[in-house]
Amino acid sequence: MSGPADGRPPRWAKDAAKYLLPGEQAVVATRRHWAVLLSPAARALPVFAIGVWVLTLDPDNRFSASVGLLVAVGALGWFALRAGEWWMRHFIVTRRRVLLTSGIVARTVTLLPLRRITDLTWKETLLGQVLGYGTFRFESAGQQQALSQITYLPRADLLYHEVSGLLFGSDHGGASSGDDEGNPEPAVPRRQRPRVRHDTQPIPGARQDPPGA
Repeated sequence: MSGPADGRPPRWAKDAAKYLLPGEQAVVATRRHWAVLLSPAARALPVFAIGVWVLTLDPDNRFSASVGLLVAVGALGWFALRAGEWWMRHFIVTRRRVLLTSGIVARTVTLLPLRRITDLTWKETLLGQVLGYGTFRFESAGQQQALSQITYLPRADLLYHEVSGLLFGSDHGGASSGDDEGNPEPAVPRRQRPRVRHDTQPIPGARQDPPGA
């Protein structure tokens, strides 16, 4: 999670500074694996090829050239939009919450408190094992459908151990205390023990029996 060599903060750091609470630090911060762009590329490439073919089929025909140009530019624009969404989406985990930020123009932040997560499943397909990505599936007591499954997470094996440590590790303790917003729970005052008299002097006004009575 270190910044680039030129000293500028990474993109996730801007999201963390904007959406995390004061004093809350990101333990895990990453965008999804680049393999998420394989499917959009496979869809856009044939359309782009068709547009280029129509564009060069008859360059003197203004109508066909315009159609081909529009198809090619549309395919490139659609893929650029998907690439922008991938670049702007970040998976952030703190000691209190799981956050998923997304959106280019309108930013959306979905969060799930760690204390509500009851189970965590990590899944890797054969292609995921080769390229190095996996899927997280969260099970929680609440209705958090947006964060029930997050696909194409890079270094999923390492992320699994880090998130599991936050969820179930006794040494981390992040999910065991605090409210859903990450604020520490108010301290419960201790019950004061009743004061007990330890003096052995006679109580004034009490009747005292003479010795030997």
